[in-house]
Amino acid sequence: MDLLSLPMPGLLSGVAVTLLLGVVSFVFGLVLGGLVMLARLSRRRPLRVAAIVYVSVFRGTPPLVQLMLVYFGLPRLDVRLPPVPSAILTFSLYAGAHLSENLRGGVLAVDGGQWDAAGSMGMSHGLALRRVVLPQALRVTAPAIGGRFISLMKDTSLASVITVVELTRVAETAGSSSFRYVEAFTVAGAVYWLINTVLFAGQGALERRLGRAYA
Repeated sequence: MDLLSLPMPGLLSGVAVTLLLGVVSFVFGLVLGGLVMLARLSRRRPLRVAAIVYVSVFRGTPPLVQLMLVYFGLPRLDVRLPPVPSAILTFSLYAGAHLSENLRGGVLAVDGGQWDAAGSMGMSHGLALRRVVLPQALRVTAPAIGGRFISLMKDTSLASVITVVELTRVAETAGSSSFRYVEAFTVAGAVYWLINTVLFAGQGALERRLGRAYA
């Protein structure tokens, strides 16, 4: 295998786009997931129903299908997005559905006595959630959230089907021009592995730090 099977400028550009897609989509997805989690736990039935439908749709369909619908479907509604924003929108919606369930599970895992204790101190429901329950829920869900981030980083390879020039697309282009597909995709796979190895290490460090905070 020869690293020259992927031109270095193209390789670096592809890695940058992959990281952009993964990080931005994860941040947006985490914010969206938090809002959907609140809707799922709301006492207002319309909010709960809307959140359940959203989660069901985006967890129950493949991200590739969602990506194609956003990129090719929105123009039929006179909404035209370039490839990169289309990918970020799709991955954010997809990640938000999964992260909302991770966060909801973490909140439900917190002992009910924590709510009672916060209430006895005069905290409102929202204040108790923000200061008491959510910090404990995030500690519980840190492994699942970290795993979702790593999975999302790999899912960004799907963006190549809508012409986003990320890592997989760079490998495909290099392979088609040199007929060295095995070498090109092996290098791309190795780069994905390195990125996710760093994320695994960061996730482990975060989990250890959270564990010490509650030791």
